[in-house]
Amino acid sequence: MCGIAGILNFDGAPVAKLVLRRMTDAIAHRGPDGEDFYVDGAVGLGHRRLAIIDLSPAGRQPMRSRDGRYVLTYNGEVYNFQELRAELQALGHQFVSQTDSEVVLNAWAQWGTACVARFNGMFAFAMWDETERALYVVRDRYGIKPVYWTRSGRSVLFASEVKALLAHPNVAARLDPLALAEYLNFQNFLGTRTLFAGIDILAPASWIRFDARDGASRADTYWDYSFSEPETRASAEEYEEEAGRLLRQAVLRQLVSDVPVGTYLSGGIDSGLIAANASSVQKGMCSFTVGFDMRSASGLESAMDERENAEHMSYLFGTEHYEMVLKAGDMERVLPAMCWHLDEPRVGQSYPNYYAARLASKFGKVVLAGTGGDELFGGYPWRYYRAMESANFDSYIDSYFGFWQRLLPGGAFRTVMSPLAREISGYDPQQTFRDVFVHRAPALQRPEDYINHSLYFEARTFMHGLLVVEDKLSMAHGLESRVPFLDNDLVDFAMRLPVGEKLLRLGSPERINENEPGDKSSKYFSRTKDGKILLRRLMRKHVPEAISQGEKKGFSAPDASWFRGESIEFVRRVIFDDRSILWNFIDRDATRAIVKTHLDGRDNRRLLIWSLLSLDGWCRRFLGAA
Repeated sequence: MCGIAGILNFDGAPVAKLVLRRMTDAIAHRGPDGEDFYVDGAVGLGHRRLAIIDLSPAGRQPMRSRDGRYVLTYNGEVYNFQELRAELQALGHQFVSQTDSEVVLNAWAQWGTACVARFNGMFAFAMWDETERALYVVRDRYGIKPVYWTRSGRSVLFASEVKALLAHPNVAARLDPLALAEYLNFQNFLGTRTLFAGIDILAPASWIRFDARDGASRADTYWDYSFSEPETRASAEEYEEEAGRLLRQAVLRQLVSDVPVGTYLSGGIDSGLIAANASSVQKGMCSFTVGFDMRSASGLESAMDERENAEHMSYLFGTEHYEMVLKAGDMERVLPAMCWHLDEPRVGQSYPNYYAARLASKFGKVVLAGTGGDELFGGYPWRYYRAMESANFDSYIDSYFGFWQRLLPGGAFRTVMSPLAREISGYDPQQTFRDVFVHRAPALQRPEDYINHSLYFEARTFMHGLLVVEDKLSMAHGLESRVPFLDNDLVDFAMRLPVGEKLLRLGSPERINENEPGDKSSKYFSRTKDGKILLRRLMRKHVPEAISQGEKKGFSAPDASWFRGESIEFVRRVIFDDRSILWNFIDRDATRAIVKTHLDGRDNRRLLIWSLLSLDGWCRRFLGAA
């Protein structure tokens, strides 16, 4: 796991190594174990190393092919690199290191862009082709590893994080009004926009090629999700056996490392299954849980802490267990650093992830995480059921789009965005939503078809946002976060799994409001016992039924209570500060009126308040204090 950056000047001007070093210095936290550079005239590649596999100098990057044609700067792990290495050796390729980086380099030399379809792992890398005089920038299937790029005059720049691009003297931080509109609709970015005008994130499962001679670019997508009902169903026992085999295989693949590997252990099913499989082969591995001080939590949020289940699992699995308990003031304390490391706000409430990664980083460089289990195996039934009874694709879009407008009450968007009314006059949030399905056939007939469409949407958008957060906040502490549920074989299995193996209530769905406090999943599950049916059966083999059939709680602090209680002065200090630069972009009075409904106990706007706090922190850090 590392940090990458690079420059290609189309006018032939030589790359200044000093500028390239400034870019990699901005992301030094991603690679505290070393740095190196490749500069040859108009092209420059930089690398910050976090040594995980082959800790010797042979693993240093940028890495050049034996014939000198290709130069690689790479961030990630390809878990099937040993099999690919053997195949490449049989084809005549030689290796001087034990790294997966060198396998990627030789695979590119052998198969070109087609090699990425063979990689099972997480990666973002750039490959300079001296013969073609072309730079390729590539990202993994699911978007586990981010990479950003921008054009600046006669140059193109790329990096693992936006802050590295901003270290270039010709790149400045400016707000993209359309991206802000997108965020305030979805608490996320559904495509490749970022809050930074002119800076894009490369889409998952894609690569882009830049020609050094004329600056022309060409992009391609090499993979996409395809959730569908199988034509013939296997038995429940067969699905359970295959899921168990594939999950264990994924975990074993991702234990490959020359440094210790730990695991998150939240108390839920996803991290519990990963810890159960990992600890069976790596005895005494460290596990990590972040809990919450619940003394000031009220109502539905009072049952959100999962430490008791995590401790029970740790006892059963024999892990060396460590915990941290967060209080209301911890959010305020960490917000400036978190806003810096995230580059921009994304989905969900992020700061518990920051603390979890900091805890895990004290005991090693690698941690296993449960991201992907919910999105692949049906962890949010109340969302999918929302649009299940639609008449056709258009009515499905209408219903599901309304559900995913997470932050503002109906009709408030244009009023809140009125300071930028001219800049966003052509913006259509529903079209942005619809565009996610551009490669999907609109023929929907059965309830299962609608559910699979929703799974597709969430994997492409919601899970991608979670993965960006996971990467940034783990790498903030020099920690590599691995996600076994996003093993290629396991994902392929999950996409072909019948919806009936994920959900129970296709005939009688239950409705839940997404803006309810953090344990809305518990409330839903207490009514329905629904969601991740197959994974719950797998979990029974490892833990008592009270845990395997327990309520899903989600990794979220009791912030609805804290925003009205212990953190209310912090909320007021930020959102009711007339000097905030945020009011240059959104309407102050309209926004505060919505926030006040939460503070007064009339409504729950916890997602909006968190997003406003994050946006204010972003403005202060990247656009300058008010």
